[in-house]
Amino acid sequence: MPRLVLTVIGDDRAGLVEALAGAIDEHGGNWEQSQMAELAGQFAGIVVVEVPAENESALRAAMQGLDGLLEVSAHPGADAAASVDDRTPMRIDLLGNDHPGIVRDVSAVLARHGLSIETITTGQRDAPMAGGRLFEAHLVVRVPSGGDPVAVREDLERVASELFVDLAFDAD
Repeated sequence: MPRLVLTVIGDDRAGLVEALAGAIDEHGGNWEQSQMAELAGQFAGIVVVEVPAENESALRAAMQGLDGLLEVSAHPGADAAASVDDRTPMRIDLLGNDHPGIVRDVSAVLARHGLSIETITTGQRDAPMAGGRLFEAHLVVRVPSGGDPVAVREDLERVASELFVDLAFDAD
């Protein structure tokens, strides 16, 4: 069965996930995986679905019918076997005073080492004692076979000291 990667966005309100799930179910689709969140008044996410080949076109058309409620784009996804790999996961947690360039500098290190970002979650919060804003990021990255996690960590620690942020690592 074909897999589709759906990107969705719409004004946040009750019933968005239900409408999307209903359309998928009506066409024999199976909701496999998703990441969704409300950000700045918008509800956005990515959903991986598997759908019978004979229903794919009808499901794509149904997704267009959600316009006005949700904007949905359907993209072909890799089959389940192709998405399994032997890269080693590494979790990175970052916390420091908020300022421009943190994500750019950290992601540049990851790209330089050939790491793929599996997930990234970022946010801001008030600094409890000093005032101002703190920036936090939580990443799960994949170190390719033959990659050097120690070198990645050393490079990230160097950048963290330049950015005045704290890092914590957890290799699975």
